Amino acid sequence: MYPVDLPPVEDTELMSASELYLSSLNATPCNNKWFESSQTSKVAITTANIRPLRLFEDNHPACEVLALHPPEDPSQVVALYLHDKWWRLDNVLRTSSKSRSGLVSAQSIIERLIVFLLSQVAERPSPPEQVLFSLHPRSESCKVLWTDNQAVGFYTVKHKGSLCDGWSSCCYLLPVLDTLLVRRSCRRRGFGLQILEDFCSSFSSEEFLGLSSPLSPSMAAVVRRFLQQHEEQRERLYEVEAPGGWTQRRNIWLNIQLGRYSSKQQECAEDSAPFSTCNMNTPLVAASAELHMNRCDVNHGERSPSSEISETGCFSAAHYDGPDLRSHNRPRIREWPRRRRMKSKIVSSRKHSGENSVETEKWPKRARRTKVNL
Repeated sequence: MYPVDLPPVEDTELMSASELYLSSLNATPCNNKWFESSQTSKVAITTANIRPLRLFEDNHPACEVLALHPPEDPSQVVALYLHDKWWRLDNVLRTSSKSRSGLVSAQSIIERLIVFLLSQVAERPSPPEQVLFSLHPRSESCKVLWTDNQAVGFYTVKHKGSLCDGWSSCCYLLPVLDTLLVRRSCRRRGFGLQILEDFCSSFSSEEFLGLSSPLSPSMAAVVRRFLQQHEEQRERLYEVEAPGGWTQRRNIWLNIQLGRYSSKQQECAEDSAPFSTCNMNTPLVAASAELHMNRCDVNHGERSPSSEISETGCFSAAHYDGPDLRSHNRPRIREWPRRRRMKSKIVSSRKHSGENSVETEKWPKRARRTKVNL
């Protein structure tokens, strides 16, 4: 059996066991023991080679685990002290339970430890990828991906209504997939798509879902493939900043079509790099100058002649449906039928003033419906 299969422990028990062990180790400094990290190497179990690992962003109450490291590299983790013994890192990430398969919600402190190890220890970044995940809050929802009795990935979610940070009263306005990772050894096996499917199905009653901005190149590539396979999700998924108001989100599928993501992002193979959507405070990428983004002139019921979409998310009434009024006046991304667009051109050339006035009255209404009200 492995640590995750043993009876669950509370974080207070974990802390007290660690403190007792360090006290006993300090009491007998000359009674050195060794931990065999592999068949060819071992590490002395001394206080100089032990450091605590903080598991959560909010450390109140404190929750730490003792880690054993080689003397020449304190950043490495050779073993962890759990259930009164030292465990190799690989064994902490394993299970003997057949029920742990696929995506399983992280409930126990050991399961949250596994999320920590995957994000901070097991997958150490290498150039040019110099991005580490921030520590996750204790209250954040997590799911661990299990396959072949190993933890190979995870994703975390900011729930609708949860606080955006610890120093304001701002709350998320929609569920947001905040971080996602698949281990390098298990990529190109469709796990990224599996996680996105699970995220969308877990919040099937929500009209809109978010992915934290900015999307990494690999994440953008996986989302692109996911939306190609699941057309019904194209109007649901938005790249968002906290808290996720309409000025802080943009439809991912629409921006893929507009070329807002670089070719490198779209050509990146699935699972080719760690999926990261971990910075909720980074501003959304500004529109390219090549797109000539201008604001919609909703006051005059006209669209900008040089653009199809505005910086605020205003869509041209000639090409897009007006928003569902029950959906906060959101813009739709479905095109008008061809016959309706042709009709608008024919009407403009009619000489009968009565018909002309009727048609022109429709344009201001459509334009006003496309305005994003906050």
